[in-house]
Amino acid sequence: MALGDIAKQLAQQALVDQVTPKPSSPAQAESVGAVMLGEIQAMQRACKEDEELVVLFRSGPETIRVFEFIVPSWPVMVLAGVDEARHTTRVVTTAESAQLVCKVMKVQPPAKPVRLNFRIPKPKPE
Repeated sequence: MALGDIAKQLAQQALVDQVTPKPSSPAQAESVGAVMLGEIQAMQRACKEDEELVVLFRSGPETIRVFEFIVPSWPVMVLAGVDEARHTTRVVTTAESAQLVCKVMKVQPPAKPVRLNFRIPKPKPE
């Protein structure tokens, strides 16, 4: 195998590792909320330096841009962000009923990309 082929294979594996969500603890793996947040975190990790992941939640006429996911317990999610009028808004929902739109978007300089924040429950010691 040529050195170039090895380098190409290593680069490809590194890309797959970066995009593939990291396995979570067994208790979280069964939770819909944990799976959803794992997918969103993987999408954010795959963003380049000049890109950001925009997550939108729509309910009726309201559209909220989500900046933070607060998970007091795995069945419940609090989506914190701003509405179209830039008012601070929070939505309390169950993970099963939350439908989110996720878009990777370029950021025009000199603006810095916004990164999502995740506050998840700590695993309980067994």
